[in-house]
Amino acid sequence: MLKIAIDAMGGDFGPTPIADGLIVALKKNKHFKAIIVGDQEQLLPLIPHKFQDRVEILHTTDVISMHDSATDALKRKESTAYRAIELVRNGEADAYVSAGHSGASMSLATLRIGRIKGVSRPAIATLMPTENGNTFVLDVGANVDCDAKNLFEFAVMGQAYAEDILDIDSPLLGLLSNGEEESKGNEVTKEAFPLLEKLPNFVGNVEGNDIFNGSTDVVICDGFIGNIMLKAAEGVADTIGKIIKNNLRRSLVSITGAVLMRKVFKKLKLKVDYAEYGGAPLLGVKAPVIIAHGKSNARAMQNAIFQAITAAESSLNADIEEKLANYQG
Repeated sequence: MLKIAIDAMGGDFGPTPIADGLIVALKKNKHFKAIIVGDQEQLLPLIPHKFQDRVEILHTTDVISMHDSATDALKRKESTAYRAIELVRNGEADAYVSAGHSGASMSLATLRIGRIKGVSRPAIATLMPTENGNTFVLDVGANVDCDAKNLFEFAVMGQAYAEDILDIDSPLLGLLSNGEEESKGNEVTKEAFPLLEKLPNFVGNVEGNDIFNGSTDVVICDGFIGNIMLKAAEGVADTIGKIIKNNLRRSLVSITGAVLMRKVFKKLKLKVDYAEYGGAPLLGVKAPVIIAHGKSNARAMQNAIFQAITAAESSLNADIEEKLANYQG
C-alpha cells in the first residue's frame, strides 16, 4: 500500500484544512496510508478514530514559515518539511505533499531525494485553464535563470507528464516566446529552439495567448517568466471575478441574469480555482513531490494527495529518464 508523507503544518491556515483534505482522500481511496508530520497535540484530534490505522503521526514542532529563507531548510533537520522529505528519501514513504514553504520543499527534495539521471534542474509545473481543457506549463518558479539545455529537459519532462499522467497521446509542445517566428525570442530561447526540434510534436514558438487557447498541450519557459505569467493569470482571474460580482449587484436585471447563469458561473469558478488542480508537481526528482498553494483548502489538499498517488503509481520518472537518454544520445 502506498504511503504519502505530508507536511501537516506548513499551510497558511494551519493543520485543519490539511487534515480535512486527507480525511476526504482516505474515504475516497482505500489503497494508501499517510504519514503526517507535525505537532501531535494539534493533529491527533483532527483524525477520526476510524482512520487512525491508516494515518501515522510523526511528531515535530519546528515549522519553516513563509518568512524563513529556503537556504535554512537543510539546517533545520527537525522541521516538518525536512522530516517528511526524509521519509521519502529513506523509502518509508512513496511521495511528498506540502502546502508550506515552496522554496524549502524544492531545495530539500532536490538535495535530499535527488534528481533523476539526466536532469540538471527540477522544474515546477502547473495546469492553466483553456476553453476545453488545460495547458501544462513549466517551469513556473523553480529556476529563475535557465540555459537552453534546461529548457530542453523541461520539454522532455513535460512531454512525459502529459503522456503518463494527463493521458494525452502525442502532446504538442511549444516554446514560450515573444513571437511565433523561429527568429523571435531571447538568446536562450533561440539556442533552445534547435534542441527542441529533436522532440516529436514540437510546434515551435508560441505566444502568451496560446497558453489559454488550447492550441498547445505543453508550454516551456524559464521559471522567471513562468512565475510572472502564473501570478498575472491568477490576478486577472481574481479581478474578473470581482468585476462580475460588483456589476451583478447594481440592478435587479443583473441579479436575475446571474441566477439564470449560475451554472455558467459555477463552471467558470471551477476552471480558474487552483483547488481543483491540487498542487504543482516538482518534476525531475526521484519521487513525486507535490507543492500545494499556501492558502489551500481541504479540497485542494485532497486533490494534491490524489496527484501524488497518481504519480507514485505511474512510470513517470522511468519514462523521463529513458526519454532524456534517447533524445540526448
